[in-house]
Amino acid sequence: MVHQPVRQQSFAPWNDPEARPLIRIEGVSKSFGTFVAVDKVDLDIYPGEFFSLLGASGCGKTTLLRMLAGFETPSAGKIFIDGVDMARIPPYERPVNMMFQSYALFPHMTVAENVAFGLKQDGLPKPVIRDKVRAALELVQMGPFAQRKPAQLSGGQRQRVALARCLAKEPKVLLLDEPLAALDKKLREQTQLELVNIQDRVGITFVMVTHDQEEAMTMSARIGVMRAGLIEQVGTPVEVYEYPATSFVADFIGTANMFGGVVTADAASHVVVRSPELERDLSIAHSGTLPVGAPVTVMVRPEKMTLSRDEPAADWNWVQGTVSDIAYLGDISIYHVALASGRRVQVSQTNLRHGSEQRLTWDDVVYAAWHPANALVLTQ
Repeated sequence: MVHQPVRQQSFAPWNDPEARPLIRIEGVSKSFGTFVAVDKVDLDIYPGEFFSLLGASGCGKTTLLRMLAGFETPSAGKIFIDGVDMARIPPYERPVNMMFQSYALFPHMTVAENVAFGLKQDGLPKPVIRDKVRAALELVQMGPFAQRKPAQLSGGQRQRVALARCLAKEPKVLLLDEPLAALDKKLREQTQLELVNIQDRVGITFVMVTHDQEEAMTMSARIGVMRAGLIEQVGTPVEVYEYPATSFVADFIGTANMFGGVVTADAASHVVVRSPELERDLSIAHSGTLPVGAPVTVMVRPEKMTLSRDEPAADWNWVQGTVSDIAYLGDISIYHVALASGRRVQVSQTNLRHGSEQRLTWDDVVYAAWHPANALVLTQ
C-alpha cells in the first residue's frame, strides 16, 4: 500500500532538533457560530516537505488549509510562515499559492496566458514573465500546448496547467485542495508520482488536503490524520499505517481487524490480552508497559494474517471460522471468515501462482493466525 519515492523516505527534518519549521501552527482554532471546525491544532511543517492533511469530509482539513492561505481567520492561535506571524498578512501578500480542486482556469485565455496571469498581476517585466511561463510549462510537460485554450485540454492537462500557474510564482508554500479529485483512477495514480517528482525538483513545500488515504500514503513525506477538528496523529505513511496512535487512525488508514480485550499479563517480551470476542488469550509483542486489567484494543492488519485449513501448531493468536465471502482482486484475494461468536475477521492473501484463488473456497473451515510481532495494542 505504501509506494513512497526514495527521496521522501530519506527526508526527515522533523527528527532533527536543530531543524527550523517553515510553517508553525500554534493552538489554532476556528469556529463558525457554535460549530468548532478546527480545535487547538499544533503542527510544524518543514521546508521541502510534502505534507498531507487526511480525513473525512467535515473533519476540518480544508478549513485549516484556508487559514494557511489567509481565506479564513483563526478564532484563536497563531500561524507562522518562515518565522512571520500571518495574522495581519492578507492572502495576496502571503508567500503561498493555492491550487483549487476545480483548477479555476480562465476559459478565454490560452494556457500560456493562464500561467502568466499571476505574474502580470505582480507587475513583472514581460521578458521575465515569458521566461517563467516557459520554464513552468516545461516542468509540467505542457510546453507544446501553450497556445491552446482550457476547453481543448483533457482533465489531466488542465491539472498540469493549474500546477504550472502556481509554480510560476515560486511561492514558499503550495497549498493543494484535493488536486487530483477530478481525474479518473488510472490517471490519478500516474499523476501522483509525477506531482511528487515535480515537488522534489522545485523544492517547494507542498501542503495537500485529501480524503483519499492511498493518495496521501503514496505522495506524502508525513501525514496529519484529522478527525472532528483535531489532529489524531502526525507521522510518516509507514508510522501511521504500522503504528497507529489510536483506534480511529487504525480503522481509517487501510483495513484493520480490531478485537477488544483486557490485559491479563505483562511479561518481558510480550503482553497477554484476554479477548471475550475471540474467547481466547492473545499474545502481542511488547510496545510499552501496560497495567494488568487495562482495557485495550488489539489491531491486526489483514495482510499480516495467514489462512489455512490446518490447525496452527502454536497455542497463541489463531481463531477458527468458516469462509463466508471471497473477493478476488487479481494480485490478492480477500477472505471474510465468520467465527462461532458471530464476529467476522478479514484476511488478505497474495495470489502467488495461477489458480491460487481456488485454494480456499466458500464454507471451508479455516484457521486465521498471526505472529505476536504482527499485532499492536491500542489504548485509545
